[in-house]
Amino acid sequence: MGPLKGIRIVEFAGLGPGPFAAMLFADMGADVLRIDRKGAGNITGTDILNRGRQTVALDLKNANAVEAVLKLVERADGLIEGFRPGVMERLGLGPDHCLNRNRCLVYGRMTGWGQTGPLAQSAGHDINYIALSGALHAIGERGGRPIPPLSLVGDFAGGALFLAFGMISAMLEARTSGIGQIVDAAMLEGAISVMSVFYSLAAAGFWTDERGSNLLDGGAHFYGTYETADNKWIALGPLEPSFYREMLVLLDIDDPAFAAQMDRSQWPRLQNKVAAVVKGKTRDEWDAVFAGSDACYAPVLSMTEAPDHPQNLARGNFIELNGIVQPAPTPRFSRTPASVPVPPTTAETALASWGFTTAEIAALRASDAL
Repeated sequence: MGPLKGIRIVEFAGLGPGPFAAMLFADMGADVLRIDRKGAGNITGTDILNRGRQTVALDLKNANAVEAVLKLVERADGLIEGFRPGVMERLGLGPDHCLNRNRCLVYGRMTGWGQTGPLAQSAGHDINYIALSGALHAIGERGGRPIPPLSLVGDFAGGALFLAFGMISAMLEARTSGIGQIVDAAMLEGAISVMSVFYSLAAAGFWTDERGSNLLDGGAHFYGTYETADNKWIALGPLEPSFYREMLVLLDIDDPAFAAQMDRSQWPRLQNKVAAVVKGKTRDEWDAVFAGSDACYAPVLSMTEAPDHPQNLARGNFIELNGIVQPAPTPRFSRTPASVPVPPTTAETALASWGFTTAEIAALRASDAL
């Protein structure tokens, strides 16, 4: 199942973007084998990022374990690692070691800053990477502090998605050239790329560095969130004039001042007026008012509420696996639908599926490498 059926990926266990990229490959049908540290313990079923693949725990300080990994590399299309620059080389598993064993291998490297540059060896997390991209500075209320947008922009959008896209691109190229390559994916650089449209707006004079005062950062009265009578929230975003007029009708607002939709000087005052109107009804009541409209409305749902929304139910956007409700594989394919994640099996079964013999697996056990 899945459009990547037949693709094999070796993943070195890590945190955040590496596992998420590997999950995406597994969701699309790739055979992903995760190499974990020996003694790291069993992966729990609550760790959604680790779904859909087998795990083998190896002692990478053991020469037999390193050789086993290189044998896996010989059978792989891609490799994912997320260590600091130089760690894989010291283990004897760097790009040169692996590409010497498999010249078609795509070697995916996931870091925060990139493999080179003055920060390459420095520790960091999502908040640090997006701080250098311009993204963190742009998010927050007017006059307030920058607000971290969870770890979505750096780790997952800027990191995992660009790593997966880069690796798929390199795999397609390798089918023509017969030669693999290194994919150097950095969360900082991915976050910068994600900011492209906002740098475009700034270049055109439509974006300022003042938080909460722009079209898409909550500064506009027609693009933001509002609290309801029951202390819940709704989101309004009718950018287009026709959708904007429909929002005003449904809010029962006939103030002439609202006719100048793009007059930035009026946005704070108009925002206060919309807030007062929205506060007059509960979220469920606003759901009923806006039902079926083109006013670009949605209730702001918690993670507990989101799986039960009719749109998510109709599309099957969430699944339950091992008793855990979690996001379903996406996107959708008409002919090769994404695979349904399966629970892991034993290390012996995983290695056997990659061509290891019973004797080779027994030798790894005997040498204390597995």
